[in-house]
Parts: sequence; structure tokens; C-alpha cells
Amino acid sequence: MRTRQRLAAVGPPVGAAALALVLLTGWTAVGGAGRTRPLEAGPGWVLLPAAGAASAATAAFFTVRNPGDVPDELIGARWEFGGRITPKRHLHQGAAGRWEPASSLAVPGGGELAMSPEDADLMIADPPPLRAGQWVEFTLTFRRSPELRLRAQVLAPSDRPRAERPRTE
Repeated sequence: MRTRQRLAAVGPPVGAAALALVLLTGWTAVGGAGRTRPLEAGPGWVLLPAAGAASAATAAFFTVRNPGDVPDELIGARWEFGGRITPKRHLHQGAAGRWEPASSLAVPGGGELAMSPEDADLMIADPPPLRAGQWVEFTLTFRRSPELRLRAQVLAPSDRPRAERPRTE
């Protein structure tokens, strides 16, 4: 009789654990448990260097969306002209700040990396002559996701997208 009592006591927890294992295995198999989903991005833009500027560099900006729940990181980029492209981030220090190279730029799960002149970008050293309105090809490289091939339009500083400010009425 003792064996029967033990089985009666142990049976429900073991059965519940087995059922949970089966359900979790199925959830994982259909992509519900932390599966990466391909990152998405639309066209970006490149800042047209000012004519005669002392600095021979410019920057490219993209908004990369992560529809999955697994975070990712932008770890590099290249463009059709070759040369060095460095991810960088603006570090805010009170009213001032400074730029610093970054080994990666985070793309949070269920969120986005929205590059802007005030936050993060891809610094392009020694770009060739560019003209406003020109489209150029980029490839973005990520730690977990496949590369993204994107286009970006060269924009004059006066034409660059501006962050939307909340309206006060």
C-alpha cells in the first residue's frame, strides 16, 4: 500500500512537469521562446560634408528595428566606396558632450536603434566627393542577425531629418 501512496503523491507533480516540458518544447519549436527575427530598416541618410570643411569625415544614419525579442548589436558597416566606417556614440556631459567610437550599437529586442546626430551614427572617414540627392549603398553587420543591405541618400545639413518635438497647444 505504501507504494501506491507514494505514486499518488509523486504522480501529479511529475505529470505537471512533463506537461510543462512538452508545452515549452512546442513553444520553442514554433519560435515563441527567444527566437531572433530578421532586423528591418528603411533607407537612411548621409550628411553632405560642407565644401572646404577642415574635417574629412561625415556620418551615415539609419533606423534599425528589431521585431524579435532577442537583443542584437550593430557591430560594423561598409559602403560601396570602401574605407573605414566606425560606429560612434555621443556621450552627454551636462550641456556639453563628446563623441566616442563604439564597438557596437545596441538594437534592443522589440525596439529600435534610431541613429541621429545627437545620439549615434556611423562615422565615415575620408569619403569621396558626394553630391546632395545622391544615393549610396551600405551593408550593416550585426552580432546575431544577417547583414542588411540598405541605401542612404546624401543630404545637405539644411535638409537633414529633424527629430519630432512634442507639440504644445
